[in-house]
Formats: sequence, structure tokens, C-alpha cells
Amino acid sequence: MIYSYHISKRRFRFRQPAGTSRGVYTDKTSWFVTLRDDRGREGTGECSPLPDLSCDALPDYEEILKDCCQLVCVTGRTDFDEMRPYPSMTFGLETAVRHLEAGSFRLFDTAFTRGEAGIPINGLVWMGTYKEMYARMEEKLRAGFRCIKIKIGAIGFDDELRLLAAVRERFAPEEVQLRVDANGAFAPEEAMRKLEALQPFGIHSIEQPIRAVWREATAADPWRDMARLCRESPIPIALDEELIGANRIEEKRALLDAIRPQYVVLKPSLHGGMQGVTEWVEEARRRNIGSWITSALESNVGLNAVAQLAAHLYGDDLQLPQGLGTGALYTDNIDRPIRLRGDRMWYVG
Repeated sequence: MIYSYHISKRRFRFRQPAGTSRGVYTDKTSWFVTLRDDRGREGTGECSPLPDLSCDALPDYEEILKDCCQLVCVTGRTDFDEMRPYPSMTFGLETAVRHLEAGSFRLFDTAFTRGEAGIPINGLVWMGTYKEMYARMEEKLRAGFRCIKIKIGAIGFDDELRLLAAVRERFAPEEVQLRVDANGAFAPEEAMRKLEALQPFGIHSIEQPIRAVWREATAADPWRDMARLCRESPIPIALDEELIGANRIEEKRALLDAIRPQYVVLKPSLHGGMQGVTEWVEEARRRNIGSWITSALESNVGLNAVAQLAAHLYGDDLQLPQGLGTGALYTDNIDRPIRLRGDRMWYVG
């Protein structure tokens, strides 16, 4: 297949600042790749790195992206194996190829894309003041969400415990599932104490309690602290940032074997695109490790592809809530045939 390509760049504005323990987002930049084949078919995908987090969020990002597009156009190959160091670029090009070949925004044939089933999602509570976070949490509960994910690590830990207590005073764990995401905010020496303090609230899981250090470590056992927490924590631990940069299958296997987390949380833009996330899911299953898929602040172009990948990988009876509730973040999003109804995402194309 012979391709040509076009790249455009766009900055999206958040409706309100989105706070994490790593900082606050007020806008987000994406690059859109459109591939055109020699039969006149076109497909578009979104390349959406996260600054200071993605392994491919590089100063010369657009130049590298052009090289990747040129490689596809010259070789006609769409296995993208040579692009493993650049997961967000891989995901954008994978999406573009699927869009082109499908001839529509329906990238996979699933119960989700046939409009027969919605995907359950968690309601995400971004960081802010205690008052702001409480109001956001109440909004999610009123909207019918039965899985709430709360970003922690920026305000006082006691205030964060109060938020969790406010949910548990009204809803039992079997009524509302609580997830927390620390984004690596806990110091290793304090992590166990904080995990024990969280235990009484019936927490489903905690994402990335301590910072991922293995890629920058020189110690013989860079996974020691995280592996110990996964063995001893009273709360199941889900890895997220820890997986970034483990792009080869051998690295993925080594990481999972060394740490043995209870869950992995997968973002195609961070964790290898569609191909890379598929490998993570398969390797996790072989080790009885659970997983779910989330977006990484993409616009609806990327979000549509993330949601469809989740439905494809987990099957038509997908029950575990996914992290797909980011479509309403922007004031100037791009329209795609996905809609939130209550705590489920639906395909309406």
C-alpha cells in the first residue's frame, strides 16, 4: 500500500484546571496525522503525548513524527514495530490506518460499536481544594456513577480521607466502588502507613502509590520498593506510570514478574499504542493480573479509539469500569460518535 500523509497541530482548552500531584493542566496539545492511500481513502489518528510523563514527549516531537510517517509511506508497513520508543505516535498512526481501512469511525466490530452495549466508566474527581473536590464527587454520584476515582496527593491527606469517608457514610463498597490515584505522590517510607489509613474505606485499588524510578535507577533491584508494597499492601495496587518506557515485550515480562501488581492501568498513548496495550493485557492475564484501559487526555478522536480498543480486548460483556470519562474536559473538543449516558459510554454512529 502506498500512503501520503498530512500533520496538523491543535491546542485544546480545559473547561476548568485539571489537577494532579504532578501539576495542573489548563490546555493540551495534540498532533493529528491523516493518511491517504492510492485509492483515495483517508484516515485520521491523534498523537497526544503528556508533557513530563510520556517517554516520547521530546523537544523535536513533530520532526520525529514526520520521520515515522515517512517510514510508513515509504515501506507501506503498518506493524509499527520500529516505532516502539514512540507510543503516542504509534497510537495515532494505528488509529489512522484503522480509520482508513474501516471507512468510518467504527474501528472494531464489537457490541459497543454496534450500539448494543455501553462501556462502564469511572467518574473522575480531579484535584483541587477540599470544597472543589467534594463538589465534583457529589456531581459524579448524582449523575449515577457507581465507580469513583479520586486523585490524591496534592491536598492534605487528612482531607482526602474525609472525602472517602463522606462516600462510605452513604454507600457501601458493593454500591459504590472507590479507586484512588496517587500519581506517585507517596514517599516510599510513608507509603505503607498511608495505605493502612486508606484500608477502612473499602478501596478497590490505588494507582501508582510511589514514583516510578526503575528507568533512572542504577541499583541492582530498582523495583524493590514497589514490589514490596505490592506484596504487603492491604489495598490492591495498580501500576500506571511504572509501565511507561517498557516498550519491548521482554521489558514488560520482566517488570510484571519482578513487581507482581494486582492490576495494570493502560493508556495506549503512554503504553505502546494498540499493539503495546494488547501485549500488556495478554501478559497480565498470563500472571492473573487484572487490567483496565484509560484515556490520556486525548480529544474525542483519540478517546473514540481508546474506547473501541477496550471493547475489542475485553469482549462484549465488559464489566470492569474503564477510565474513559475525559471527553467533556475541553471547551473545543472534536465531535466523534461517542456519548456519555450516566456512567456508561455509548457509540452512536
